[in-house]
Amino acid sequence: MLQKYRLHSVLLFMLGFLLAGCAGRYFHDAPHPPSPARLYELSSLPYSEYWTGIIFNGNKIGFSHFSIKASKDFPGHYEIRSETVLHFHFLMVDKKINLESYDLVREDLSLKEFLYHYDMDGSMSELSGSCDHENLRISKSSNNSTSTDTIEVTGSVYPGSVVYLYPAVCGIEIGRIYRYDVFDSESQSIDTVNQEILAYQSSDLFQGSAFKMETEYFGQEMTSWIDASGKPLFEMALGGVLISGLESEAEAKRYLLEASMNKDEDLLDFSLIKTKEPITHPGQATYLEVVISGTGDDFTMPSDTRQVCDRIDTKIHCRISVQSPDETGEGDDGHGGSVNEYLRSTYTVPCSDKRIADRAADITEHAAGDLEKIEAILLWISENIKKEPVDVFTALDVLVGEKAECQGHAYLYAAFARSAGIPTRVVGGIVYVEEFKGFLYHSWAESLIRGRWIAIDPTISQVPADATHIKFIEGESISSLIPLVGMIGKLGVEIVNLE
Repeated sequence: MLQKYRLHSVLLFMLGFLLAGCAGRYFHDAPHPPSPARLYELSSLPYSEYWTGIIFNGNKIGFSHFSIKASKDFPGHYEIRSETVLHFHFLMVDKKINLESYDLVREDLSLKEFLYHYDMDGSMSELSGSCDHENLRISKSSNNSTSTDTIEVTGSVYPGSVVYLYPAVCGIEIGRIYRYDVFDSESQSIDTVNQEILAYQSSDLFQGSAFKMETEYFGQEMTSWIDASGKPLFEMALGGVLISGLESEAEAKRYLLEASMNKDEDLLDFSLIKTKEPITHPGQATYLEVVISGTGDDFTMPSDTRQVCDRIDTKIHCRISVQSPDETGEGDDGHGGSVNEYLRSTYTVPCSDKRIADRAADITEHAAGDLEKIEAILLWISENIKKEPVDVFTALDVLVGEKAECQGHAYLYAAFARSAGIPTRVVGGIVYVEEFKGFLYHSWAESLIRGRWIAIDPTISQVPADATHIKFIEGESISSLIPLVGMIGKLGVEIVNLE
């Protein structure tokens, strides 16, 4: 099943309000901002919790709840608990997502311990760990699959739950700039947050006046209106399509009724990239030449023997040619890296797990070579894994649950292929879908066959994948998807040539 984008990546950026071009009509400069800036201590915050409602493209899809209190077990520390619940309609299926997070922070808001629990359409995952001023230790588990990782750090690291409290603790005033490192639970990585206080404004959309603040991290830009104590009154992200506003608990939870009644395909409409001329029979395309806009000036499209991309001013010119797996390549080892990288077992693609390895051995038992192994794997997946818009965390989730969207199919295929000794990588980008007359975000795989990387789409059992598969990223980790999140709703594709 084609996916719009990974929903856990959206959790990174579930803030926002209004179309950017309309914001000026609703916000006005307010007189007399608080001066001098007050530095809040966590023990003296004027609130212990708040609730917000979340709206996407005009429809209410969920709520979030934030609470903070002094820790009884760790004197001088504070416990921050957050819950985000989403319920919306996508590809004619109701999707339910729940994220519960616990952060233990020091008085300066720096991270000491954390525990995050994810439930995405019944797929469970847990992330836990600790952080000192030298190392951030991470343990993650899903479907009896566990892994650990350590990230070296220098100085303090903060959880994502404090991006509004941090300015309040440091003092909020117009023109103030803040820079600090934040650990993101969805991507399991660290990035530097950049924040700036731009103005002091009032609005009919919230009570009183608030500081307007811009926040940038992980490739996203968010605009928030927060009071002097760090409580977010209003937030805007994803180009103004995603909104979040302060509400009472009863108002926030009203989404349950509204979500059950909402049958609009807002996520599909937002992510669909329509073209001027439709492509008929895209599965038969062997050559595609396109001009892509909206990627941002710093983004570089992957180029290899199948896909050649060049930046021309603000746009990217790409030429994609289908390559036969029967042809012999010129020793392409994966952009100069080691082929072993694409044979190793990872948390997302645990090819050495006994359940994966045993099933892969059974599937490929009678295959004579790599191509026959791939065909056997694709046949088994098509006969045993349902195509449903259900998010998963690992290939084991797919094997156990027997259903997944496109990324899950790519994970399981990669796990089987690597276990069978075939170097394989997961890739993401866009593909043309004739039913919707445009491109949608999608994941597939590439396997190294006879020295050449061949695009393979496990979702539709296509080998080689047709030329409308335009690759934007390589990598199976959640962090590799971050560039795609910033492009949602911005990309344009102009078809120059098609064969």
